[in-house]
Amino acid sequence: MMAGIKANEKDGAVTLDIVVHPRSSREGVGPVVGDRLKVSVNAPPVDGKANEAVQRVLAQTFGVPRSAVTILRGETGKRKTVRIAGVTAATVQKVVVPAQGRSNSGEKRQARQRPTGR
Repeated sequence: MMAGIKANEKDGAVTLDIVVHPRSSREGVGPVVGDRLKVSVNAPPVDGKANEAVQRVLAQTFGVPRSAVTILRGETGKRKTVRIAGVTAATVQKVVVPAQGRSNSGEKRQARQRPTGR
């Protein structure tokens, strides 16, 4: 287990729990939500389109072919368990740590103060 997510390395692959955010304006991986890695995809959760997008985004993120990403559990829900072949726990750590630093949580920007000199 690393960086707050459940990730197990076995037989040259990593198994990790994710939570999918379908119909997102931006596709990407992170931050960690609870004990799951958040994966945002543009596709709607209809006819397996979001699952295909999850496989594509994870494959691009970890630099593996799409066929290396398998959904083990959660085909019809937002909470999934995926297996990524050809990836080590260290690789997942490198991706997850920078993703945690990003803030896509909708925090409002502070308004810039204008000088009030008259």
